[in-house]
Amino acid sequence: MKFMLSKAPKTKKIALVAHDHMKPVLSRWCKKHHDNLKHQELFATGTTANVIAHETGLKVEPLLSGPLGGDQQIGARIAQQQLDVLIFFWDPLESMPHDPDVKALLRIAAVWNIPVACNPSSADYLLTSPMLTEQYEYRVPDYEAYQQSRE
Repeated sequence: MKFMLSKAPKTKKIALVAHDHMKPVLSRWCKKHHDNLKHQELFATGTTANVIAHETGLKVEPLLSGPLGGDQQIGARIAQQQLDVLIFFWDPLESMPHDPDVKALLRIAAVWNIPVACNPSSADYLLTSPMLTEQYEYRVPDYEAYQQSRE
């Protein structure tokens, strides 16, 4: 696979995802980082978007509920380079009925080389990084070269 450089803009597009019992944790985290988050473009799956918007006052674009396709919507936006960061709070000690969706979302984030945080500590590091408010250059798959090699 060939790669090319892409640039994340100064204002990041951040996806926020949380499983049901982690929604309060994500909401508290968003309150804690309200001043940084209000300058970014936020997207979230169904109920998570409603909870965050209601409890924090942040503007969040809602997508479908995760199990109804919201995880796939986020994955598609990552693959189309329309998201720059994924914050996904899940509990590895709980069983997940849609575990394949979780794995697919984390995989696509790794393929397209976007920063991912799966818990409040790693999310704190991401959101307080000086790179959050700077243009950031990173390596992504060169899809056109991939298509040409398959012809």
